Amino acid sequence: MKKAANYKIREMMPKDNKAVAELIRYNLKNHGLDIPGTVYFDSVLDNLCVFYSNNEKRGYYVLVDENDQVMGGIGFAEFIPFKYCAELQKLYLADEVKGLGLGYKMISHVENKMTEKGYKASYLETHKNLKIAMHLYEKCGYKKIDRPKEVAHGAMTDFYYKNL
Repeated sequence: MKKAANYKIREMMPKDNKAVAELIRYNLKNHGLDIPGTVYFDSVLDNLCVFYSNNEKRGYYVLVDENDQVMGGIGFAEFIPFKYCAELQKLYLADEVKGLGLGYKMISHVENKMTEKGYKASYLETHKNLKIAMHLYEKCGYKKIDRPKEVAHGAMTDFYYKNL
């Protein structure tokens, strides 16, 4: 059995694009979310490194094993509708590392990065099919809010906010 200590979080690199896109699509498909209105069809999904690296108010990080194989990812970008707020984005894990507590570690890591960039709050959107993710967010202190009118992914059903 692998342990959480066998993994590290690092900044995404161009070589990670394919693995991250596959991981995201795999997870969405497994939860019936390979539908329009989700990140599954986002045009930037196959080249996330460019999206996150071309703006100092964004960041994307990958969870890698001892062989530098991508096992997860998490990112953030400015969420303009809320003042000093970043949107926690694209938190996904490979099946083999789920249940090791790495989701908590990744959220903590990205929240620290948000704070370093001057953000005071974190927002996220998810879907009711992702019950385990919703439980994780709530355990990390996120509170449900009403749907903001500026939501980009129309299929999302649940919205969360946290002061950092």
